[in-house]
Amino acid sequence: MDLTAGTIAGHLNGEVIGDENTIVKGVSRIEQGKPGTLCFLANPKYERYIYDTRASVVLINRSFVPSGEIPATIIKVDNAYEAIAQVLGFFSNKKLKKGKEFPCTISRKVSIGKKVYIGSHTYIGKYSKIGNGAQIYPQVYIGENVQIGANTVLYAGVKVYDGCIIGANCVIHANAVIGADGFGFAPTADGKYRKIPQTGIVTIEDDVEIGANTTVDRATMGTTLIKRGVKLDNLIQVAHNVVIDEDTVIAAQTGIAGSSKVGKHCMIGGQVGIVGHVIVADNTQIGAQAGVISTVKEENRVLLGMPAIDHMDYMRAYAQFRKSGKQKK
Repeated sequence: MDLTAGTIAGHLNGEVIGDENTIVKGVSRIEQGKPGTLCFLANPKYERYIYDTRASVVLINRSFVPSGEIPATIIKVDNAYEAIAQVLGFFSNKKLKKGKEFPCTISRKVSIGKKVYIGSHTYIGKYSKIGNGAQIYPQVYIGENVQIGANTVLYAGVKVYDGCIIGANCVIHANAVIGADGFGFAPTADGKYRKIPQTGIVTIEDDVEIGANTTVDRATMGTTLIKRGVKLDNLIQVAHNVVIDEDTVIAAQTGIAGSSKVGKHCMIGGQVGIVGHVIVADNTQIGAQAGVISTVKEENRVLLGMPAIDHMDYMRAYAQFRKSGKQKK
């Protein structure tokens, strides 16, 4: 697909500085820009590349003030990082698939919508419902009484256990497991452990994306709930009865223990640990490898460290820690 800078700017509500007829045939990284491509600058760390990039068009924030001449045509937008996501969609070659591939095993009691794709070696149990336009890639397992919403994509190897509900326009990446048993064992008098039956389900609302090899455990009773717009990275563990509220994003290798509740619009870094039965307030930001061991009541806080504390307190404590480690001359 060939697009002009002017056409792209029109879609992004952007302002062209330079030749609006410049042709764009694809996208590139700013440090690897090639003629005929569009790149973007959102992180100041990469500013030095903009002054000698070979890309034909560069997306920048309206607030960006260059310190030198930029050789490319410029499109100014409110948020370059958000805009590049839209531009990448223009050049995506992914096409929706239709029909069934064989062999696959589908109960006669399954309800399948229109324009659905079901890949080979997929299993779908009885009484499950697959919404219109869903894309079920090869080797997916869908148990009984499962609901998959319209236009949801389950990539190869995804497992969805009995009774779980996945909304519309979701993306579940390869080998994610939805609805495995929560980690519930009761100690007995003889020092052994009795398994606590996990009788609940997982409910995933619309517009959720879940990364590869992430697991979301079913509830002991009731439902583990992932609300609308949540984005989970690869290799995340979400335990039984956890609730993650709308538009929260969580990076890889984070673990959330049972019955904890994470608020709306939170941003959680990689390898964060959240203990069970705590609440994290809306708009909380938690830095990588932090450990949350108690409820975060106040909204809009930034937390670092183990145990997680206010980021300014952490930086002051870390400064003292560094000083204490220096030997006196």
